[in-house]
Amino acid sequence: MLTLRPAHERGHANHGWLDSRFSFSFAEYYDPAHMHFGALRVINDDRIAGGGGFPMHPHRDMEIITYVLEGAIAHEDSMGNGSTIRPGNVQRMSAGTGVLHSEFNPQPDAETRLLQIWIMPNARAVRPGYEEAEFSEAEKRGRLRLAASPDGEIGSVTIHQDARLYLGLFDGDEHAEHALAAGRKAYVHVARGELTVNGQRLSDGDALMLVDEAAVNLSEGQNAEVLVFDLA
Repeated sequence: MLTLRPAHERGHANHGWLDSRFSFSFAEYYDPAHMHFGALRVINDDRIAGGGGFPMHPHRDMEIITYVLEGAIAHEDSMGNGSTIRPGNVQRMSAGTGVLHSEFNPQPDAETRLLQIWIMPNARAVRPGYEEAEFSEAEKRGRLRLAASPDGEIGSVTIHQDARLYLGLFDGDEHAEHALAAGRKAYVHVARGELTVNGQRLSDGDALMLVDEAAVNLSEGQNAEVLVFDLA
């Protein structure tokens, strides 16, 4: 079964310095039909104005993944981590028993666009943790590159959940197929560009939920960047 989540139906909030689109219920946006998909709880498409950002704030019991599409984001947290994340980087923060962090766009005159992803963990009150990984364009070009997994396989960041995140770039004749094991489902989010997923044409911000499907098939990309979540 295929279920389309059109970009224009997402929640929206514009705070001036922050323009966000919400794939699932978040903050003041509430939609009982879109609370989560399996363990996938949040995909926020955030555009942060130059110099804007989130001051120190708390999280707990959540796996938080940040993926920068354009610009940069400067991160600091109560675990002592501090770094600047740029396109190609994946940042994972396991909030566990509790952590404080801040995120700011360090560029004074340029917008940053990022996806913030929350995955519900399979264990509560774990020790907070932090990790970064870099995935080159070549690793994602015309294929799906594993970026997050429960066991840190092939250089992916490690999350506390039976879930896997793949990243891909597709254009022209490039195509890929990702098999889904029995009992698993997939959430495909097109971050930008256009892409055909299992016969369904998607563009920037669109998503497709797959249940009881044998595989995810990606083809006919036009400058497409895509995230594929393989979920229990």
